[in-house]
Order: sequence, then structure tokens, then C-alpha cells
Amino acid sequence: SDIGSQKDRVVTEEEWLQKWEMGNIGFHKEQRHPLLQKHLDVLLNGRSGLRIFFPLCGKAVEMKWLADMGHNVVGVEVSEQALKEFFSEHSLPYCEEPVPEISGGKMFQSTSGNISLYCCSIYDLSSSIVGKFDGVWDRGALVAVNPSDRQRYASLMINLMEKNSSYLLVTVSYDPNKHKGPPFYVPESEIKSLFG
Repeated sequence: SDIGSQKDRVVTEEEWLQKWEMGNIGFHKEQRHPLLQKHLDVLLNGRSGLRIFFPLCGKAVEMKWLADMGHNVVGVEVSEQALKEFFSEHSLPYCEEPVPEISGGKMFQSTSGNISLYCCSIYDLSSSIVGKFDGVWDRGALVAVNPSDRQRYASLMINLMEKNSSYLLVTVSYDPNKHKGPPFYVPESEIKSLFG
């Protein structure tokens, strides 16, 4: 597949942290994503009390929305600032604790217990640490992952999913020769080869 000059592009964790520090977070949306609202029934599939995973969650407003519906939300994000902003912007009290299995990893959990956000690299997670999920809302993760890491990312997502889980994925379509990313262009053929 032709992804132009993007296939070798690497964005480091430091660059992502810098985006948060500088407030260069055009990828963050203040409103719930219309595609999640439109396809929520696909994600939930008539079920309640689900465990829903937000990879590279930032401070996504949908996390509180789904938690308020009675679901358990788990997210992962490398920026501690983003996670703390999520809790403060929603006036949610939380506690912070280390994650023994992850060097330097922390978990921020709402005192209500239904939102758990891990501060670490997504590749430090495993089902033995976070369990498995009934649903995944991937609004900006696959398109943010370095192209060379996509297979590793997809394998992790598949390992974190329960048998009957739903995976909602948002990608962007554009000419990858005209924009270096992120967000990266992920052709449909590659999505099929990654996730089947």
C-alpha cells in the first residue's frame, strides 16, 4: 500500500508530551464525537455495564459520557498532564497509584471507581494488567501510532478484546504525500490486514 513518505515517520513520546505541554492539541475535541453517538448501538450491542477501552485517550470527553451511562472506562495515555486535566475539567475526584508491573507507570482512578486511566506507553499494557474489554473506542489511536508500530498495536488491541467485543475505529482519508502525519493515513486494505 502506498502511504507515501509516512511509512518511516516516527513521532516520539517526548514529542507527544511536548504537544500537551505547549497546548498543541488540535486532536482533542471538546464535544462528543458524532460518529460515536451515531454508532453507539454497535459498540454497546444491547449490553450494559461494559468495560470500554480508550487507547491513547488524552482527555477524551466521551470517557465521562460512557462512565455516566454505567460502563467501566479504561484509558491509556503517555501524558500525565492530559489525564489530570480530564479529571479537573469534569470535576471528578480521583486517586493516583503506582502500577507495580510498569516501571514509572501510574494509574489515575475516579473515586467512583468506574474510570481508570493508565499513564504509560500503551505497549507497557497487557491483559494481565488491565484485563479484557467488551468494546474499544479508537478515535485517534491507530492514526497516531507510528506506521512501523501498527502491527504491534493491532496485536495488543486484539489481545485486549473479549470474544464478543466491538471495535469502533475512526481514520482519516487524505493523500499521504501531502501531509506527513500524524494523524497518519491508514488505507482500508491495511486495516483489513491488521484486524481481519
